[in-house]
Amino acid sequence: MFQRAYILQTGQGKLGHEESLLHAECLRRNIAVKLFPAKLMQRRQVPLDPQTFVAGDGDVMGIALKMLKLDPRTLDDYPDCLRPFLHRNVWRSTLGRMADHIREGIKPVFVKPADRRKVFTGRLFEGPDYLYCVTSISRQETVWCSDPVEWRSEFRVYILRDMILSVDHYDGDASLPPDASRIEAAITTFRQSGQAPAAYALDFGVLTTGETALVEANDAFSLGAYHIGGPDYTDLLFERWAELLGQSPPP
Repeated sequence: MFQRAYILQTGQGKLGHEESLLHAECLRRNIAVKLFPAKLMQRRQVPLDPQTFVAGDGDVMGIALKMLKLDPRTLDDYPDCLRPFLHRNVWRSTLGRMADHIREGIKPVFVKPADRRKVFTGRLFEGPDYLYCVTSISRQETVWCSDPVEWRSEFRVYILRDMILSVDHYDGDASLPPDASRIEAAITTFRQSGQAPAAYALDFGVLTTGETALVEANDAFSLGAYHIGGPDYTDLLFERWAELLGQSPPP
């Protein structure tokens, strides 16, 4: 599918977990690999073309998309068609409106960045005293807000063209997996909506109510790896990057 791969390395010349998986698998597939530091992508000095795969963190991948003149909009955290699987109210707002909401003492709310993922860490805001961590951020910053819920367990489900490749526990009680039938129903719903990319992940968890609920959706063009193996993880990222480049997936 790809002739070469550019993979992000840290300032110390090391590879992160995800990058290590990709590096080893690319070499196994006889794909030429070159490592690059983030500053090289920031300077637009990584040579990209349709025969090149690139992997890195969200910031690096955002630049790569722009360099290739691809649509930088990726998978929505909460696709409309999957809202019935959330089991909580989730809405898009601005940091300013959220802060006003908290100061008015209406109710606690969980908030995380909607567009600039690293501008602050998602957290529960229970009152005005909790706003100290966002005082330096523009009131116009877009955020996702949701009613607070308690998770007993959380798992990531890796999906390639409707096929589940791995279900990886990442938080809470590992002995409480989500209901498989609800996961399958969400995958089917997503596919039938026409909104599902070729490769993605759905984070599901079990609430204290016992319900299986969707935590969030994740685009596979830049996706964290928990326990998934290198071959499957590489397939996911290759498929999604090829789709973004407008290439047809293999049969």
